[in-house]
Amino acid sequence: MFDELVNETSKDILSHEQRKRLRTSEEQHRFEYAIRYILSDLWKASKCIPKRSCLINLRSGFYSENPRYRDPNLTYRQVKAAFETMLSMRLIEITQEGYYDKVRMEGSLTCYTARDELQDRLLHLKGHPAISLKPNLDNEIVLLRNIVDGRKQLINYEDTYETVIYRENLRKINKCFSRHYSDLRIKDKEIPNLVSKLQTHSDKQPIDLSSRTLVRIFSNGSFKEGGRYYRGWWQNVPSEYRKHITIGGKKTKEYDFSQLNPHMIYFAHHLEIGREDAYNRVLDGQHRDIVKEAFNAMIQASTPLQNCPSDLNLDPIEMSWPELKAKILNAHKPIAHLFFTGLGNKLQFEDSCIAENVMLHFTKMNAPALPVHDSFIMHYAYGGELEEAMRRAFHDRFEKDIPIKEEMLIEVANPETEDIIFKPGPSVEEILLGDVEHSQWQERDRMWFS
Repeated sequence: MFDELVNETSKDILSHEQRKRLRTSEEQHRFEYAIRYILSDLWKASKCIPKRSCLINLRSGFYSENPRYRDPNLTYRQVKAAFETMLSMRLIEITQEGYYDKVRMEGSLTCYTARDELQDRLLHLKGHPAISLKPNLDNEIVLLRNIVDGRKQLINYEDTYETVIYRENLRKINKCFSRHYSDLRIKDKEIPNLVSKLQTHSDKQPIDLSSRTLVRIFSNGSFKEGGRYYRGWWQNVPSEYRKHITIGGKKTKEYDFSQLNPHMIYFAHHLEIGREDAYNRVLDGQHRDIVKEAFNAMIQASTPLQNCPSDLNLDPIEMSWPELKAKILNAHKPIAHLFFTGLGNKLQFEDSCIAENVMLHFTKMNAPALPVHDSFIMHYAYGGELEEAMRRAFHDRFEKDIPIKEEMLIEVANPETEDIIFKPGPSVEEILLGDVEHSQWQERDRMWFS
């Protein structure tokens, strides 16, 4: 058990230290808390897809800056003592030294991992961090960022009526999420392919199933910009794998707002968007995904983008960035003046408020609606009500209707023809009758329901 590992490690560390002066009871509590913090992060890291290293901040000022966002039980002195003692005992090792440049006010965190003996113990611990380690529902979950010295940084703020409501609502949502278990049901042999896919996505982090609650992040020092929900493990799952997400061991449905940003822009300015798809109209139905990415980059930017965004590949369309920009502007003449005005963060605030309403609707029913940008994932039985809730939340904000798309099919290979077919995902009863291809998922599922 994890608690046994923490207790054993704490005793070993205390014996190894051979301190001349005993810590006060408060110092001892924080020292043992730091040990638990380090071990829990190591355990989570060992179960991530793919496995990750851990990060720790060894800059003293970090633990006193912005107390709103800091865990009060973590202090520089006790974190540093626990970390250095674990290093000297060869329980952990540094894989990359951290640094901080006081002139440039930038740096990187110290990166570390468990050494072989501890790593082996973590891998064979009974339980799973996503199930055994309960989320801390008291952490600050309403975050405000701004550009300070050229970098995005968390900044302090004074609570208002709105921020208190945002926090109270998100705590209700997170409590609901913590009462349910969501997982990723993929075949064991498919995990290496998922790892490879994640490693090619610059915007994807390792999937940590213990990240089961959300924070709400506002931007540009304003509670009217940004406000989207982040840090749910399912948000790191590549889109083609999201159909394998389960909630309570059951298959799920995903419903997407269709062309969310274009609809919000047109409706907010009392314009008609027309029947033709907002992205297909640019290149006569070709390369929709590229057009969508370019459209959103142009809306997000606050100045004209002279160069193509680094993560946008134009090779498939054989067209220069200026040419694509011109076609998007021409296809959307009624809103052409709104591109490159930094509208994107304001749109994010609008869609975050819509998302809040949808999640609160289902929280009252004790049913988690997992947000992924402009879509939601829910237990399949709520499909029809989810679609209606999304339509209603959008209409309440813009007094207009928006199309909703549904996804619930799992792609499988026909064993006789090897063709790709589609069929509904299996029930949990079918899975438990002898499916050994998803053994890792099965094991976690049993832990949750045991």
